[in-house]
Amino acid sequence: MRTTLSTRAVTVQRLQGGAVMIKVASFTKGSGARVREAVQDAPAGVGVLLDLRGNAGGLVAEAVSAASAFLDGGLVATYDIRGEQRALYATPGGDTTRPVVALVDSGTMSAAELVTGALQDRGRAITVGSRTFGKGSVQMPSRLPDGSVAELTVGHYRTPAGHSVDGRGITPDLAASERAEDRAQTVLSGLGGGS
Repeated sequence: MRTTLSTRAVTVQRLQGGAVMIKVASFTKGSGARVREAVQDAPAGVGVLLDLRGNAGGLVAEAVSAASAFLDGGLVATYDIRGEQRALYATPGGDTTRPVVALVDSGTMSAAELVTGALQDRGRAITVGSRTFGKGSVQMPSRLPDGSVAELTVGHYRTPAGHSVDGRGITPDLAASERAEDRAQTVLSGLGGGS
C-alpha cells in the first residue's frame, strides 16, 4: 500500500546543562527557517550543538538560510558556473554571540559542508568529528528535448576562505570518531554555552 512518509528534517532538544542540540538531517524546504527559529527560541547565552552528521545535503538556499542563523550577513560560499564566479551571502541579523559547536562526519555532504565551511571559516563554530565527505559540486537541472531532466555538474563550491570542498572534504577543528557528541558537548561547555 502506498502512503506518504513524513520525516522531520530538523529536530531540537535541550541537553543536560542547558545547551540546545539542533539536528539537521537534510536541507529540505523550510529547514533553514526551522534552524533560525530554534536559535531564536533558545534562552540567551545558551550554546548550540549543530549536528550535521549524516546530512547528505539538499537545497542550497535552505543551507544558506541555516548558516544565516549564526551570521550577521557576509559571505557563506563562492562558486562558479561555467567559469562565471558567483557568491552566496547570509541574511543579516543572525545570532553572532551564542557559542556554537558543529558536529560532522563522513556522511556530512554537499549543502551541509557549505554550512560547515562557512561557520568554520568565519570563526562562528568549532567543528568536531571526522572529515566530511567532500561533495562540493554545483548541479543544475537541464531540460532535455524529450521533456526529461538531467542533473548536470556545472561548477564547484568554495568556502569563504577559498578552500575547495570537492574531493577533499572539511577537516574538523577537533578530530573525534568515537564519542564525538560527548566531546562536542565538552567543547561547548568550555565555550560557556552549557554542556
